Amino acid sequence: MTSLEQEVGGLLRRKGLTLGLVESATGGLISQLVTGVPGSSEYYKGSVTAYSNEVKIGLVGVKGETIKEYGAVSPQTAEEMARGGRRVLGVDVCLSDTGIAGPGGATAGKPVGLFYIGLSHKGGTFSRKHVFQDDREQNRHAVAQAALQWLKGYLMGLE
Repeated sequence: MTSLEQEVGGLLRRKGLTLGLVESATGGLISQLVTGVPGSSEYYKGSVTAYSNEVKIGLVGVKGETIKEYGAVSPQTAEEMARGGRRVLGVDVCLSDTGIAGPGGATAGKPVGLFYIGLSHKGGTFSRKHVFQDDREQNRHAVAQAALQWLKGYLMGLE
């Protein structure tokens, strides 16, 4: 049986596209999944684990005003992370994630399990909201799978 990351890798390879990641809440989990596929060096260039706001701003290029106005966990931040990652990593497609994995960190409007995934490619930059449960590890894995599933759908739409 072929895994989701293998399917994504096959699509990237066939289309001659490169992938980069900017991960926050998943802490490198998506990168681990992608690099677990033999031959992933053909399409995967690398990642930035932008866990802190300082790294999101200083390395990836998220605007400080964006984080101040909308927060680190927002569609705006996820999109700026993906767009910045695409530029910094020099890739065709970049996925990003930001969220509240738990058990702490929730606020009145942002519960544990709230995540935003960003996707940037030549056609634009987009984000999707996901709300999962209150289990940290399950949330990280759910976000990784959701991000790869979204990427797979995008890549299949290019055919």
